[in-house]
Amino acid sequence: MWTGRLSPKAILPDVKATAVVTAYHPDDRLAAVVESALKSCETVIVSDNTPPGSTSAAAGLSDPRVTVLTNGSNRGLAGALNAAVAQLPADTDTVLFLDQDSVLPAELVPSLAVHLEADSRIGVVAPTPWDAEHGGSYEKAAATGPTLADRDGVMTSGMLVRRACLDAVGPFREDFFVDWVDFDFCMRARAKGYRVVQDTTVRLPHSLGDRREHRLGPWTVHVLHYPVWRHYWVARNSTVLAREQRNAWSLSAALYLARWTFNTAVFEPRRRTHVPALLRGFADGLTGRFSAKYLPAGAQYSAR
Repeated sequence: MWTGRLSPKAILPDVKATAVVTAYHPDDRLAAVVESALKSCETVIVSDNTPPGSTSAAAGLSDPRVTVLTNGSNRGLAGALNAAVAQLPADTDTVLFLDQDSVLPAELVPSLAVHLEADSRIGVVAPTPWDAEHGGSYEKAAATGPTLADRDGVMTSGMLVRRACLDAVGPFREDFFVDWVDFDFCMRARAKGYRVVQDTTVRLPHSLGDRREHRLGPWTVHVLHYPVWRHYWVARNSTVLAREQRNAWSLSAALYLARWTFNTAVFEPRRRTHVPALLRGFADGLTGRFSAKYLPAGAQYSAR
């Protein structure tokens, strides 16, 4: 395990890494995220979806190595990512993607970068997202798999992407707005011949949101309690991907959505609104449509 404040230059000769941080109404933690990224990246781009008239901690970032993009509206995760990618310095050859609450351990980027050096086929390498509040990995496979495991997809926050892979795959999918944007990108990277891998020994503390423990008989069940619009996009986009992929992953996505729907029906206090949102998302995913009522207030949606 790497220790101390290491630069990716210590591992990859002449590497120029840029961190992309997406933000929406960020609080003071954003400064710590940016500071941690600057320890291993030469520049940071903060893509801020906070609408005009609202306060944002991004306004207080003053380091000359940091560029803040004020997008003017909530363009969704994909829109924010694409806005930042369009502003990458020409000499950037490695891009680190982060959420606004992901403070990097000092060794994360160097530990991931060694895999890019070792295998030119690797386009995306990610850490294991770690639930610091409850303890343990969010991903059961990470606890039992090999140290470096090929994945169908990985979470956006913490993934390190080779610039050539980013250019080959193209923009993040804005019609997905937020959920499954990362998996869609990873699947397109795999279709281009790149490997998408996860280092199960490298952890990134990460919060998925309001995650609570519930009891179901002798079992403990962890359930995410999202606002109603998020449930819609979880269902819609997983269904779209499953329909497009038509492979073994599609079956796992269907099972995932079935379990999500069951947990929502059983444990969500607002099930009367949330279950219909899931069902509508599933129906729209089958037809390729979207329902504007499930966009958060003030959001700007792009169907491209």
